Amino acid sequence: MSAYAVLAVVFCLAIIAGLVMAVDPADVLAAFENVSLPPVLAALAIVQAQVVLSALRWRFTAGRLGHAIPIGLAIREYYIASLVNQVLPGGMAGDAIRGYRARTADDWKRPAAAIVLERLSGQLAFFLLAGVGLFVWPLVLAESLPPGFGRLVLICAGILAVFACLGLVIARSRLMARFATLKPDLAAVFWHRGAFAVQFGLSMLTVLSYIAVFMIAAAATGAALPPVAAITIIPLCLMTMLIPAGIGGWGTREAAAAALWPLLGLTSAEGLSASLLYGLLSLLGVAPQGLLFLAITFRRGHGRR
Repeated sequence: MSAYAVLAVVFCLAIIAGLVMAVDPADVLAAFENVSLPPVLAALAIVQAQVVLSALRWRFTAGRLGHAIPIGLAIREYYIASLVNQVLPGGMAGDAIRGYRARTADDWKRPAAAIVLERLSGQLAFFLLAGVGLFVWPLVLAESLPPGFGRLVLICAGILAVFACLGLVIARSRLMARFATLKPDLAAVFWHRGAFAVQFGLSMLTVLSYIAVFMIAAAATGAALPPVAAITIIPLCLMTMLIPAGIGGWGTREAAAAALWPLLGLTSAEGLSASLLYGLLSLLGVAPQGLLFLAITFRRGHGRR
């Protein structure tokens, strides 16, 4: 194990241990004692839908770039990639493996581009929902938000817009040249022949499935969230998983949940418990299939399809 991997594991464990000690450990234990089998099975079933929807999005994206992927292969490789992303630091190792295994003898650029654009589609859907949620917060959670939160959101949005405009002006020539190169691929993947509807539909369904699992995890631990949480605190918790400092979002996701749950009148211990169960459900939902497909691959004696 590399030094970076060791540090990532230590980082995750330290944050989680610190959070458990900061809240009452007995409350976290009591929350897990509330968990029953039916919600766990429901969440695990939704995780399967996540993988299939993501695999379909990857297959569609690759097909638009002229790289055909059989549906069974796409689902198999996505299970493997999902498992690897959750157990290795950085959250991208599984995608790198997926791209390597999907390459052909004479072309690796198309498979790599397909993975990048497929992930971009999913992240755009996440940011869109989280952005909508930030503007919904002052309307529905005004009493629980810090004073001036709405003004702070507008100020931050304005600052981001200014920096984005400055960046575009400074790097205009380079970006335009790069965009001209990518424009045909972007148009094929996101716009031509109804691509936008397919990408938006698959990505939003995938995002909603992540949120549904989190809502189920919260209810299973004894602190059901109100519907507004689906577009406010949960997207923000999930976005912390993009921080490449740990493994599978562990630690950063729990810290966000512990900080955000009190805004809805719940406790930090309840947020921590829900996030821990969410992580376990997400891992258990892909681990058996991922390990099985990896074992089949190695048994066949090669690392590619």
